[in-house]
Amino acid sequence: MSAFRRSVVSVLSSVVLAGGLAVGAAGPASAAGCPSSASPVINGASAHWSLRCANGKLLVSGWVQDTSMDGKCAKVRIHPNEGLPKFPTACSSGVRQSFSYEFPGAERADVRLAVA
Repeated sequence: MSAFRRSVVSVLSSVVLAGGLAVGAAGPASAAGCPSSASPVINGASAHWSLRCANGKLLVSGWVQDTSMDGKCAKVRIHPNEGLPKFPTACSSGVRQSFSYEFPGAERADVRLAVA
């Protein structure tokens, strides 16, 4: 194997490993379609969301709450299969932020709770 090829394989392996670690650190996920819901709880955060489809749109609504006085924020990461991602966030222990988004043309989304 050439040095260039080994470098490319090494870089790609690092990217895959880093991606896997990032997913693991983010906590529970819901890669789901309509209808579905989840209520994940991780250290420092809790949330609830539901996914519904209506009139050619994916509707994602719920809340995210910061549950720790650690100086970090609770964040829900919503990545629809169509449209731009959204990141509702709650900062400061006890703060709860409601959210509601519409994604025209989307049928499913990867939704994750994280602390950042």
